Amino acid sequence: MHKIGLIDYGMGNIHSVTKSLESLGEEIILIKNFNDSKLCKAIILPGVGAFDPAMNNLIKTDLITDLKNWIKSGKSFFGICLGLQLLFESSDEGKVQGLGVLKGKIQKIPNILNQRIPHMGWCQLLPTKPNTLFELEELNNWVYFVHSYHAIPDDLNIIAAQVDYGSEKLTAMIENDNLLACQFHPEKSGKTGEKLLRRWLSNIQ
Repeated sequence: MHKIGLIDYGMGNIHSVTKSLESLGEEIILIKNFNDSKLCKAIILPGVGAFDPAMNNLIKTDLITDLKNWIKSGKSFFGICLGLQLLFESSDEGKVQGLGVLKGKIQKIPNILNQRIPHMGWCQLLPTKPNTLFELEELNNWVYFVHSYHAIPDDLNIIAAQVDYGSEKLTAMIENDNLLACQFHPEKSGKTGEKLLRRWLSNIQ
């Protein structure tokens, strides 16, 4: 069992993430101040909602410097949905600067004939490189998405998986050293999500 820190900044899917991890035997610590993180082996930044309110909430809670330092330290970090988008420098959804941990920006999903926005529902992940969550040849990679914006990293090598959206492919997962983030919701993705969370937890030092 690990102690997992969950950033509580008023924009996260706290309940569903907590319930999912507790069902796997983990202890969750809600972090409103990084003094609470001293016993944690990993940190999760969840997120549901819009970019600017989320960043403003992080600014108000004075968590940004400590959050960046945690990632720089090499400790395990996992971003979920909006928690992935906040890691980048900026977003088309708003005007507030992002965390800037990763170079690149968040853009509106392109309008494609017969494709709805938000991109919502169960879709199959398309791995782009070996990663810690699943094997390249695995077929059961169906997970749950709901988003209207997508990440475009400057360094395309950090993209670990994509998802089809009409004729386009959107960033579904990024992995860069100790930093892992998913645009989809593993906590809402049934047995596949449970499997992916178990694998992430098994890699925590």
